[in-house]
Amino acid sequence: APTDDPFAFAQVQSFNNYLCATVHVAHAHKGRGYRWATDEQSFADMKRMVPKSMGACFDLIEKNMLRGPWVMGEQYTICDPYLYTLSLWLEGDSVDLKTLPKVADHMKRMAERPAVKKVMGEQQAKAA
Repeated sequence: APTDDPFAFAQVQSFNNYLCATVHVAHAHKGRGYRWATDEQSFADMKRMVPKSMGACFDLIEKNMLRGPWVMGEQYTICDPYLYTLSLWLEGDSVDLKTLPKVADHMKRMAERPAVKKVMGEQQAKAA
């Protein structure tokens, strides 16, 4: 996170807060509906909404937030691994990545980073 520019730091905080308070919650409706309702039919309805709600969240990121090549522009920040992590949920949430070219490019760029390759390799080994 930028430490020498208070406004840039606030922008990083704002983006990460959107991810945690909106995007993560939209995704959680798929498997954790019990946090918001008690009726089983409500859970099913929440699950059906996930592609639409996650699609809308990422559409906003695509069009208004992701500056490129990194979230905040030229500088890689803590926003980038956080966005990457949540972007990995899109396929399982039935969101078409083809409609999000900037997000797809960001995912590709992140996947090429040596640290990401290392961690993803470790996770795949654990899953095997």
